[in-house]
Amino acid sequence: MARTTMGSLREVQALDDRMREADRVLETFDDRLAEAEEPALRLESDLGKLKARIAQMHQDERRLERAADDKRARAGRLELRLNRVRNVMEEAAVQTELDLIHRAIDGDEHEALHLLDQIRRSESNLQQLEASAAAARSEVAPQQDSLRAQRAGFEERKISFRARRELLLDQLGDAERRIYDAFIRAGQHVIVAALLDDGACGNCFGIIPLQLQNDIRRSGGLIRCEGCGVILTTEPEPDLDEELRSPVRIPAPEALEAAAGSREPETGARPPEGRR
Repeated sequence: MARTTMGSLREVQALDDRMREADRVLETFDDRLAEAEEPALRLESDLGKLKARIAQMHQDERRLERAADDKRARAGRLELRLNRVRNVMEEAAVQTELDLIHRAIDGDEHEALHLLDQIRRSESNLQQLEASAAAARSEVAPQQDSLRAQRAGFEERKISFRARRELLLDQLGDAERRIYDAFIRAGQHVIVAALLDDGACGNCFGIIPLQLQNDIRRSGGLIRCEGCGVILTTEPEPDLDEELRSPVRIPAPEALEAAAGSREPETGARPPEGRR
């Protein structure tokens, strides 16, 4: 087997390693993007809950006003009736009912005033929380833009690796390509390994029988390790360029601070006063 063919196989193997690393890196970006957005989403969630609470309090205040109006109308009818009573007992009964209605009206009005005070305080907190949510959202955009740019760079690198891989595979014979593809379909990542100086497999480190060692050194054919099944070669590592020698690394957490920083806005971070 030609030295260049074995070298091509080893370079394809290196490209596959780098593409798997790139896949692992790309999987981290969704989590990074969500992490960058989390403070803004939390404030926006608080904002939505506070708006819903204020709307509910307005409904409660209108309900109390309607109930008080109904009681006032009823009190008016009782006052008219009080003027037409015919005896002391009837007068006492009407007056008792009228007193109860007036106390109920006072209770509704007191509760409505308390609700209005809560609404005023909640609406003041709402303005602060809206400002905090807007500030947090404005900080998210540059952070996410930076992360998306990094992700695009890794995606482009993976595309470059894939194109280079296909070019190398096209230069191989059909038999070599079929064997390589069979390894990949079987989920095996190490396809070609060195026969070490002591006659051991460079992948599983099992000792290769002497006759096979001689065959590998003489012919360089597709001879596989009996222990792990990889193709063995005595050729040196191919002269890989820096892009293939350097692993694809997961970006450091500082990527979240690349643009506007990862400081969470302080204003409005606590639940506003008056919320239940």
